[in-house]
Amino acid sequence: MKKLLGVMSASVMALVMIWGCKPREAPPAEEGLPEINAVRWLNTEMNPVTLAGLRGKVVVVEFWATWCPPCRASIPHLVELHNKYKDEGVVIIGLTDEDYDRAKIGEFMQQMNMTYIVGTGSTSGRDYGVRGIPHAVVIGKDGRQVWKGHPMGKLEAAIEVALGRRPAVEEAGDNE
Repeated sequence: MKKLLGVMSASVMALVMIWGCKPREAPPAEEGLPEINAVRWLNTEMNPVTLAGLRGKVVVVEFWATWCPPCRASIPHLVELHNKYKDEGVVIIGLTDEDYDRAKIGEFMQQMNMTYIVGTGSTSGRDYGVRGIPHAVVIGKDGRQVWKGHPMGKLEAAIEVALGRRPAVEEAGDNE
């Protein structure tokens, strides 16, 4: 009996060690969407910014980089949408994997008048399967993805859908 208990104890300990050593992933946000992350959050008092914490709002997550010419072209449109919809419960979040040159990012944000939330050092693009930037995802108040595609595509229409003002729009490909 002692031998059996010893084997069972060793087995339980092994399972605890295996489960305890498993890398912990960020919990999924609402409805199976990956939670967003960043090393630093700018233009916000919410730290960290989470989709779970923004439940009940329409959230636009846009992936970009300072070195990306199409991103530079789409940022003024995002600023315009931020200014138009911020008082209607729409939150725009720009995520970049860059964080190595913080002064450069700060200068870039100032130059581009980026007044919406920005996260730097983010790995969320990988979690969302982003293959090209710029790329936007619209998440409805219920936490479900409404649309994804190029931010210069049907982004405003997708925001209108998420606000309940028009019927659904088709998802855009990464190159649209």
